[in-house]
Amino acid sequence: MTTRKPEISIIVPVNNLESYLEDCLNSILEQTFKNIEVILVNDGSIDASGFICDDYAIKDERVRVFHKEYGGVSSARNKGVQEAKGNFIGFVDGDDRIHKDMYKNLYDLCQKTRSDISICKLGREIEGKLINGNGKEFVKEMDNFEAMRQLFQGEIYRFSLCNKLFRKSCFSNKTMFPEGRIHEDLATTYLLFSKAEKVVYTNYIGYIYVKRENSILTSTYNEKRLDAYFAWDEILLFTNRYYKRLSPVVSKCFAYWVLDNINYINNQVEDDQKRKEYMFTVQKYTKRYSDLVQKHTQLSKKCKILFLLLNNSVNMLNLTLKLSKLKKVHK
Repeated sequence: MTTRKPEISIIVPVNNLESYLEDCLNSILEQTFKNIEVILVNDGSIDASGFICDDYAIKDERVRVFHKEYGGVSSARNKGVQEAKGNFIGFVDGDDRIHKDMYKNLYDLCQKTRSDISICKLGREIEGKLINGNGKEFVKEMDNFEAMRQLFQGEIYRFSLCNKLFRKSCFSNKTMFPEGRIHEDLATTYLLFSKAEKVVYTNYIGYIYVKRENSILTSTYNEKRLDAYFAWDEILLFTNRYYKRLSPVVSKCFAYWVLDNINYINNQVEDDQKRKEYMFTVQKYTKRYSDLVQKHTQLSKKCKILFLLLNNSVNMLNLTLKLSKLKKVHK
């Protein structure tokens, strides 16, 4: 019997997720859109995750498992894309879950609007409670330029891969996730959007991101978080070349990303020496874009001052932030 070619390939990187993996996989296999393949990339797990993957492959022929040495999320996703047989590709993290109609809704939107990427609203769950619910139904169709603008503006969606469905052609020209780095969504999503002639968004909540204490991006600020600046160098170079009209919105997005980083470093890094080292690293990667940020009139006066301090004197910036902390404590 010939197995039907899957329409959607769903890629799940797996690394030591034995406590969450079954809930995730059950939510994928219970999708009302049935013509899927589920590609599980066991990325060097040392717990029971690999056995769980193999067990699901035995129970459901739509599941394919690949075991590999640990290489990180980007490496696992690259392996998944390489093996994908579907016309569309989706990504699910092994400790999250999805609504049973998510891929049906995203696929139907692509077909109905002839879009290359469809996006649903990202639901956030903390301690078992969804903190953002569905509002009045809303669908927005966008051409390439508007979709890129919305990506950096960040009002209805951002860089996360997992609430999106991509036509496989978006991965043409060997678009790869950057191995050995985190913030791989930031480094890759804009390139996938640049390949899409049309994009559609719905505010239907299909993907549930579960906030966990041991997540890389919810843990205390560490050196790996600075990987984002490699991505921003690439983004600013790319958009300046191909999307020059987007310069104001991209530079604003970058500026607030930097300011968020400054805030995290200031509040989460207790060691004075490490805090200074991280600030100097941020300074190194952002100083070359100082003029771009200062020209952006939509930034507040406070933001521009913090940027000036960062680019001219990390010591003065640290002192200013310390005084700001003391002021808040004594209020």
